[in-house]
Amino acid sequence: MRYDADGSIVRQPENRRVYVDLMIKTLWMSMLITFLCFLLGYPVAFLLASLPMRTSSLLMMLVLLPFWTSLLVRTTTWIAILQSQGILNNMLVALGFIDDQSRLQMIYNEIGTIVAMTHILLPFMILPLYSVMKSISPTYMRAARSMGATGYTAFRRVYFPQTLPGIGAGAILVFILAIGYYITPALVGGESGRFITNFIAYHMQVSLNWGLAAAIASLLLGLVIALYLIYNRLVGSDNLKLG
Repeated sequence: MRYDADGSIVRQPENRRVYVDLMIKTLWMSMLITFLCFLLGYPVAFLLASLPMRTSSLLMMLVLLPFWTSLLVRTTTWIAILQSQGILNNMLVALGFIDDQSRLQMIYNEIGTIVAMTHILLPFMILPLYSVMKSISPTYMRAARSMGATGYTAFRRVYFPQTLPGIGAGAILVFILAIGYYITPALVGGESGRFITNFIAYHMQVSLNWGLAAAIASLLLGLVIALYLIYNRLVGSDNLKLG
């Protein structure tokens, strides 16, 4: 941060505004992680809500199991899976999909951050969706089918709109958690997969530039609040259902 003779902050040239690009990348990756959690979590929640209680309770234990495992353990496990000599690359080489000299680089970059954080935050999407889907009576779908609607039409026009509160709750929960994550991007993100929170920690602990760290943190907080207010304006917080 530079100051002029009057003590005012000097605007940096465009090629040195690294935090603007980093903030945009953090926002984009958080949205992508939220979308991936929705794509993976919606069918899982639908399956849990459709199965008998005895079976769904057993499968729900698998969803809750990551909460009983250390975040550090889950993150380092992905390092063992995604690294060049890791489990996934070895399987691809053994099956003949790639050559041994063409192993994929899936760790210490944006891919590693997205994959690891999607796995870690997926339960936070499944649980709100499941709580909403469990309250939807199956008679709605049967009534739509009895009136001539196909399975897809009944799902799209009857079932899916009733799950929107759960989608909204899961999306906003996953997004807020993702945009403020620190440990996972620091371990698996490398240089390209780090979030703005990693640089906040750097200025707090290493460079000791607490003013810059506080400024970036304030901008991040303001961004999250602004996005929540926009969401509340468009959807309404009264429609959120967390359980």
